[in-house]
Amino acid sequence: MAIQNDQFKKIVAHCKEYGFIFQSSEIYDGLSAVYDYGPYGVELKNNIKQYWWQSMVQMHENIVGIDAAIFMHPKTWKASGHVDAFNDPLIDNKDSKKRYRADVLIEEYMEKIEVKINKEIKKAHKRFGDSFDEVKYRAENPRVAKYIANHADIGSQLASAMSNNDMVTLKGIIEELQIACPVSGSRNWTDVRQFNLMFSTQLGNVAGEEGKLYLRPETAQGIFVNFLNVQKTTRQKIPFGIAQIGKAFRNEIVARQFIFRMREFEQMEMQFFVAPGEEMKWYEYWKDTRLKWHKAIGTPEEKLRFHKHENLAHYANAAVDIQFNFPFGFKELEGIHSRTDFDLSSHQELSGKKLQYFDPVLGENYVPYVVETSIGCDRMFLATLSNAYEEEIVPDAKGNDSTRTVLKLNPAIAPVKCAVLPLVKKEDALTKKARAIFEDLRFSFNCQYDEKDGIGRRYRRQDAIGTPYCVTVDGTTLEDNTVTIRERDSLEQIRVPIEKVEQIMSDRINMKKLFL
Repeated sequence: MAIQNDQFKKIVAHCKEYGFIFQSSEIYDGLSAVYDYGPYGVELKNNIKQYWWQSMVQMHENIVGIDAAIFMHPKTWKASGHVDAFNDPLIDNKDSKKRYRADVLIEEYMEKIEVKINKEIKKAHKRFGDSFDEVKYRAENPRVAKYIANHADIGSQLASAMSNNDMVTLKGIIEELQIACPVSGSRNWTDVRQFNLMFSTQLGNVAGEEGKLYLRPETAQGIFVNFLNVQKTTRQKIPFGIAQIGKAFRNEIVARQFIFRMREFEQMEMQFFVAPGEEMKWYEYWKDTRLKWHKAIGTPEEKLRFHKHENLAHYANAAVDIQFNFPFGFKELEGIHSRTDFDLSSHQELSGKKLQYFDPVLGENYVPYVVETSIGCDRMFLATLSNAYEEEIVPDAKGNDSTRTVLKLNPAIAPVKCAVLPLVKKEDALTKKARAIFEDLRFSFNCQYDEKDGIGRRYRRQDAIGTPYCVTVDGTTLEDNTVTIRERDSLEQIRVPIEKVEQIMSDRINMKKLFL
């Protein structure tokens, strides 16, 4: 765990040093859990959004997009259940004065049990070698079986308490497990109470309940209230989906782990409308489809896993998370939920407006069911960086071993696709030629021109921001009109004619490859 935490600190420092992410309002000592995306961060984030949008809207005939307003009529959040039920269980430690989510304290205790289980299995695997049967060992080893049973019992108690909004039981679990404050080590806890996560603001200048608005805590409701508008104007037939990328806001009790949990964040959501009874088929389809999306940009299978929800939200009849192994452990990256007809039915009831679909095949009206895929853009950004960040030993220009920090991003989503570098700055002919190549390439994709410092340092700078290719202009270029293309990951260098550079680059960075 210490190694992982060290890796996480390096990633956070790298983001600041190389212009990916800055603390918001840093000159005023910052604003807690709010961040700004820098020059390379905004490019990477936009590329991630483009990859998601193309995979959803462009690659599906029956999915269209919208961009709904952040402000919505306050009845929206009454119908959705957010006014009454969008809460987290809050607990304070009386000695450290630190505030925590009660369910997270219990989940972290359960994670420690998982670590113990995995440690025992790893030791056994080493001892028995190829003959090791993990399934049998989990069932028959007394110590591991005890850990597993304890983990399951705590999970069951937690799910029951959360489903029933039982704050007394939540505190009882914390006390029974003797969970201590991570800061002070104290077990002197307050009672657990509910904390509503929505930010409120005011419409107009006159204070009063009639002017109260909320910053949206999710983007999904903008899709639901526009269901019929979209269906009728695009003439969609069930099943079809509506996709949206947008900001959401939550007044998190504990916002931490850099951009993993923030108070202002961006979501990429798609609501897929299906006939009642068809939801589980599409639920399985989107589970499989979304996992493939993550793997397509190079995320290893071992860093991804499904985590089924035991404590279902009030609107769901099935839910699963795609978890990513961040430097601080497996955490939720994306959720796939079968939301039933809760949202459309609730809005239909409160608004008095029918939100039904006439099925020409069945010849009847019905309220569609919904299967949702929802991914945090900021979490995807952090997962992408965590997967790409490496420190490795490579030969330098003189053939000696040196350490380089590199972001091995998929070329299709890298912030800068190519850097044009004259070998020697002092030679006017080289810089002029390099400038001409850069001016030509910049019309096709995002590239950089760099002539400062030695060529080795410039390579390292490009490695650190994830640039997949560097085009080097040298003396031979002036003789035969060829340049060297250096590949970031393999360090392979090939010599090509200048007129072929754009086509070679375009082929290698094309996002189309991710969908084939």
